[in-house]
Amino acid sequence: MKQVYTAISADLLHEGHINILKYASECGQLTVGVLTDKAIASYKKVPYMSLESRVKIVENIKGVHRVVVQNSISYKENLKKYKPDIVVHGDEWKVTRLASIRQEVIDTLAEWGGKLIEPPYTQGVSSSQINSALKEVGVTPNIRRSYLKKLVQLKSLVKVIETHNGLSALIAEKTTVEHEGIKQEFDAMWSSSLTDSTSRGKPDIEAVDLSSRLQTINDIFEVTTKPMIFDGDTGGRLEHFPFMVRSLERLGVSAVIIEDKVGLKRNSLFGTAAQQTQDTISNFCTKITAGLHARITSDFMIIARIESLVLGQGIEDALERAHAYIKAGAEGIMIHSCQKDPDEIKTFCKLFRAQDTGVLLIVVPSSYNTITEPELIDLGVNIVIYANHMLRSAYPAMEKTAKSILRYGRSFEADEYCMPIKQILNLIPEHSV
Repeated sequence: MKQVYTAISADLLHEGHINILKYASECGQLTVGVLTDKAIASYKKVPYMSLESRVKIVENIKGVHRVVVQNSISYKENLKKYKPDIVVHGDEWKVTRLASIRQEVIDTLAEWGGKLIEPPYTQGVSSSQINSALKEVGVTPNIRRSYLKKLVQLKSLVKVIETHNGLSALIAEKTTVEHEGIKQEFDAMWSSSLTDSTSRGKPDIEAVDLSSRLQTINDIFEVTTKPMIFDGDTGGRLEHFPFMVRSLERLGVSAVIIEDKVGLKRNSLFGTAAQQTQDTISNFCTKITAGLHARITSDFMIIARIESLVLGQGIEDALERAHAYIKAGAEGIMIHSCQKDPDEIKTFCKLFRAQDTGVLLIVVPSSYNTITEPELIDLGVNIVIYANHMLRSAYPAMEKTAKSILRYGRSFEADEYCMPIKQILNLIPEHSV
């Protein structure tokens, strides 16, 4: 009997998948490679179901002789291991970003005279359509809260962008580009105290209270499905931080980041130009511990932001604090720097990773913005936050529009700065998430 191989994610099974499996089983003895979570996340969304659940589902489909794990989007490893006579895949991948994988399958099969069979793609149904339908339904707080941990486990770098209202959040949710055949998108959102307060016309000195910021999160969560990291500034007084943790966790926020400073909030980008006081290691560790005791689930993370580099205290002080905060229970370290050159951050990351490989490492390259994402991955960074770019780009565009109308006494010349009305209406459909 001919040996047949096909691969499947099996996360959202539909009629098209069943048709392919039925066709493949009729060609011979069928082995199905179920892609790992990491393999799926490398080219599309993180799967909803675990690998174990997906394997069990495929094992119980009629016509499947054997189920194996496929560790990569590439078929090559499993093809060389099982040497099938036939590989079956729907013909749609000829014109998608998987075209290079298809060619690799053809070349590998040629080594032993195997062949690729491509039955027609089932029209009118796709995983993307099902995913879109699920987005329309939305997500529960529990699902959203737990999603960030899953992303960190499966992605080499989690990309996070600032959102300060429902509109900016929709852009973060929907914007995609294709680069080198792979779809790129943001994985999560950052609720920045700077942009939340600035969008309200207020200074970044914790002038916007927690209740107001929670309302912004509600507005964002009503129209999106992606997880959120919350900028908690200093976390407030020790007695107040547990309340913040419980409020954020209840809404479905995935993590809070608090900085080790005390006193009146001043933005870190002022550096030593403004008077800023760093908390003692002991006091800040106590605050971390209080937050950990307040949370209900382990899905919610408390991350410590270290200001030593910003305040001129040096890398040794930053490393000492990082290890103390980790010992106190912090599940991640955000290291901050206002230097234009990334060398300081690079040095810290290398020294930190030489001593600790398990804790999340987060960076915010607002000042040192020449550093690339591949460089961050090499440094052992897990999460990159683009912390204020949505608001910073919106303000100049609005100012240009306002000046144009004033200058010309009409809005015609401002059209080049504006999104068409129809596009706005399509961005925010009547039946949103």
